[in-house]
Amino acid sequence: MKRLILVINGKGGVGKSTFATQLIQLYKDLRARYRAVDTDNENSTLKRFHKDADFLSVDSPQGLGLIFELLKTTETVIVDCRTASTDLIMDYFEEVSVFDLLRDFGARMTTVMLVNHDPDSIEQLRVISGALGNRCDYVVVRNQVHSEHFVLYDKSRIRVRLLQEFQAREITMPKLYDWLVIALNERGFTIPAAMASREFTLIDRQRLLNWWRSVIGEIHRAGNFLVPETSAESALVGDAGTHHVLSEIAQ
Repeated sequence: MKRLILVINGKGGVGKSTFATQLIQLYKDLRARYRAVDTDNENSTLKRFHKDADFLSVDSPQGLGLIFELLKTTETVIVDCRTASTDLIMDYFEEVSVFDLLRDFGARMTTVMLVNHDPDSIEQLRVISGALGNRCDYVVVRNQVHSEHFVLYDKSRIRVRLLQEFQAREITMPKLYDWLVIALNERGFTIPAAMASREFTLIDRQRLLNWWRSVIGEIHRAGNFLVPETSAESALVGDAGTHHVLSEIAQ
């Protein structure tokens, strides 16, 4: 089954691009068929790390059509949705009857929603799931960048609805030190590239490796909502890549 993966939350600073960047790197490591889409023409975080990503403007109805043009030619399309784009995207989906289109493509949509301690990020979960209902799959990513505690989210009604009514899957993205985030952004390095680079100290490369292992493990916990069904051969390719990085760090 083809899949459209939408990484979305209208609240800024919740970690959408960070998560999308890691998800795309996993697809590259698995040599899976995919296309990536960046919708932020001001920051273009995704394209900074994955230069092969396509760009579209969510302000243009014609621009959003690129999602389905790409879905014609590949198995998975991953879209990093810019801040404050929720209403634009939801309106477009309603206008074109997106779930009819996906059915015609033999595709399913996964909606990935980042959440943190901020009430606005939780409200976005309510707005997005209210618009899409039970017609797609949901993955909620608990971003620990500011705190490991999610008191407001854990007590919220929307969490209960997502988990019980919509059968959402919940995963965690652990905190990454600020100086490592800055260094990655300055160099435009993906995590695997940084782990293999002498521009980072041995200890920082080990920190990155541990963080990467944790994130990839969490992505796999979401199962086929996020991870493509790969052959044993593809899985071995991914393992070989990990062993190579470990070897580079040890040297």
